Amino acid sequence: MEADALAGEPGGIARRAQLAGLRADAGAGVLFSLHASEPATLTWLPGLDAVLGLPGATGKELCDRLTELLRPLTANLRRTPPGRDFELEQPQDGPDGTPRRIRLRARTVGEGDHTTGLLGVASAVAEAAPEKSALAELSDRYQLLMEQSPDAICVYSGGVVTYANQAALDLFAARAAHEVVSREFADFVAAESAHLLEDHSAEPREAVLKRLDGSKFVAETVSVRTSDSNPPSFQVVIRDSTVKHAAAAAVRAQEALVTHVSDAIVTITAEGIVTGWNPAAETVYGWPAPEALGRRVHEVLGIDPDAASIRDGIAEQTHRGRDGSPRRVRVSATETVDGFLLVCTDETARRRVEQHYATVVAALDEGVLVIGPTGLIQSANPSACRILGVPEAELLGVSCTTLVLFDEDGNRIPDDELPSMHTRRTGITHNGLVVRLRRPDGRDVWVSLTSRLLDPDDPKGATVVTSFTDITERRAISARLAHEATHDPLTRLANRTLVLDRLDRRDGAEAAAVLFLDLDKFKLINDSLGHPVGDQVLRIAGERLRRATGPDDVVGRLGGDEFVIVTSATTGQAQVGVFAAHLRSVLAEPVSVHGRQLHLDASMGIVLVEPDDRRSAEDLLRDADVAMYQAKSRGGGRFEFFDVALRERMQRRLRLEQDLRDAVHSGQLWPAYQPVVDLRTGEMVGVEALLRWTHPKHGAISPAEFIPLAEESDLINVLGKYVLRDTTRELAALRTGRGLDLSLKVNLSVRQLDDPHLVPAVRDALATTGLPPGSLTLEVTESALMRDTSAAAEVLSALRSLGVLLAIDDFGTGYSSLAQLRRLTLDTLKIDRSFITGIADSRDAAAIVTSIIAMAHAVDLTVVAEGVETAEELALLRELGCDQAQGYHLGRPLAAAELFQ
Repeated sequence: MEADALAGEPGGIARRAQLAGLRADAGAGVLFSLHASEPATLTWLPGLDAVLGLPGATGKELCDRLTELLRPLTANLRRTPPGRDFELEQPQDGPDGTPRRIRLRARTVGEGDHTTGLLGVASAVAEAAPEKSALAELSDRYQLLMEQSPDAICVYSGGVVTYANQAALDLFAARAAHEVVSREFADFVAAESAHLLEDHSAEPREAVLKRLDGSKFVAETVSVRTSDSNPPSFQVVIRDSTVKHAAAAAVRAQEALVTHVSDAIVTITAEGIVTGWNPAAETVYGWPAPEALGRRVHEVLGIDPDAASIRDGIAEQTHRGRDGSPRRVRVSATETVDGFLLVCTDETARRRVEQHYATVVAALDEGVLVIGPTGLIQSANPSACRILGVPEAELLGVSCTTLVLFDEDGNRIPDDELPSMHTRRTGITHNGLVVRLRRPDGRDVWVSLTSRLLDPDDPKGATVVTSFTDITERRAISARLAHEATHDPLTRLANRTLVLDRLDRRDGAEAAAVLFLDLDKFKLINDSLGHPVGDQVLRIAGERLRRATGPDDVVGRLGGDEFVIVTSATTGQAQVGVFAAHLRSVLAEPVSVHGRQLHLDASMGIVLVEPDDRRSAEDLLRDADVAMYQAKSRGGGRFEFFDVALRERMQRRLRLEQDLRDAVHSGQLWPAYQPVVDLRTGEMVGVEALLRWTHPKHGAISPAEFIPLAEESDLINVLGKYVLRDTTRELAALRTGRGLDLSLKVNLSVRQLDDPHLVPAVRDALATTGLPPGSLTLEVTESALMRDTSAAAEVLSALRSLGVLLAIDDFGTGYSSLAQLRRLTLDTLKIDRSFITGIADSRDAAAIVTSIIAMAHAVDLTVVAEGVETAEELALLRELGCDQAQGYHLGRPLAAAELFQ
């Protein structure tokens, strides 16, 4: 053994010795350390020269001497496991020839099961011991060799173990010598190897032995008789054959592998002569083994693989089969004792498949990225580059986290949650994940993305394939269709479907308000100015409502001029009232369309939705609609809150409207007549026909209730024709039968003025009944005439051409002037009852009525006062010069049979 003399790191040796449980004898021992490296290193603490009796010796001399003393311990050092303790005394002659002895105590140290050196103490024997005989010295050395032997050694006599070295203790899994010594040696021999106890041949024998824990192992044993005493003693050397058997099995496995492996395995000499040729080589190259062996390698492979240049590496080469066809082969070469071993993997088929695969992937419209285990993009097909807007050269080798993705809610997906990263981490496949991808040029692309492991059977490989399809256009079309399906095409506001959906999805614990709006007099705008103007007005109204509401409110158009607003921001009745007033004020701002200034107003119905309200969306809209009609029926330009009583009233209106349609044909309707008296003579000069309805279930229905129902539908025209036909016939019969000179006054509705069949109906009634035209007065309300004076003038002119008289009813409520009325060629003016009631007690009312009578007489109009209830009112009207009067004081409306009995 060679070593370098290094007397350094005294503190390091001391610490290591302390950790190993070694210490120097007080004042007499010196710690040393041997590291079995190449070259070996031997170090010691100061004082070694005194211990060895070589004062003043050089480091080289001390190193050589200590190395020699340790030789018995280092002979088998690498085969001795760490943690083994040894003690040895060696003779040493001093400089003067004085004999002395050196005691060496040492422990093997190392890493794991590998011994790397010794750590020990060298000390001089305190007192000179008697010289040992050569035989004793030999005995000590033999015992040391037995202790250091890597083979297990046992000595037994009479079948009882008397000695076992440390290797034997380790082999039998004993923690201490007493667990083996004094036990029967047969305890450590398996039953199938019991013959070992009888066969003491010095030849090696295989036997099955047992450890203390009962486990078995195969060992090679040599049994030698050591004495002829009775009983005799035997020494058994035991070497564990497990490793040897494993090696043999490995060799057999390798032979089987070479035979059955799919790769061609070829061994060649250094000169390139083939010496080995497995079955796979026959398949790959088409050469049978008997023909390939002994040939030069370039003959059978079609190329000189130059094994020396690719030793311990891999090369891609093109070989040739026996028929000359090319073989794309991956070759690896390993040097052997007398040449090289070649492993040739035929990748011809795989390369062909890869080429086909690459062609298909390159032709796909779908983008494909392969992302490696480190998260870097390894490959990208042309479609991926096109969709991402990045050239292939700028994609390869770049981290996948450079791809900026957003989910459908617009939130950026964190790097560690990207689909490829998640798939790599969990192995979970993502299919059809819709995300938004931000390209480097700032353009956003919607893609349907799939992320899966390249090899699902090898999840630790973590190579991920991400494929994606550009669905931007498809999504835009889908979004447009979805928007069109849920939005009004004219105003772009939510349509009925979307409004109902939002109401259905409202939070049940949250209060809300539903406002149903209907633009007042929109039909007049539409009819007079045309539908294009009407559409523009609707668009402006919708935009104003949208700007007047909050971002979370729903503003919708249900159709026509009906709008709805759903809000959760304002829920209290007072707050909603302020909100509704604000909406009306916004709508009331002048609208300029085609150079004309228009003014809008709206009737609104409001439903307050309390938390946990169980009404459906349809119910809420219905109730808001009911409240809106209530506002409409009260004159419009206002809002009404819904309540249950209102719903009941509206339901009654709906029922009555249907019953009214049936009443026309079932005889429930009949005309009543109220007398009109000449104030100068006190005689009845005419009667006003008034329609009455006797309901079979509810009895008499007030005209104030059913006439508005008829006005809101087409029933008013039907009722008007019915009244005109029956009353003219009845009065004509009275005039003829009783010789009465009475005129008939019949009311015309505003909707009747729009009926193109009105004039023919009047003409037919006169012709059929024979009533003189001058005996028929048609009464039109002032508000109806002022709605469109030019249109009214045209209709009234046509009626006047028939010879009938015309009257303006409810004068004073329509803000008209007598000059306007003069252009309509009227005959009679009826003062509204609101001016007559209380006239006897009000000087102002009397003054107004006086002025009306004077102005009417100035244009030759007959004046009729309505609603006369007292004798005082009648006397005052006579005094003021009023021509005629009617009212309960003069006579209530009665059927003809009662009035003329």
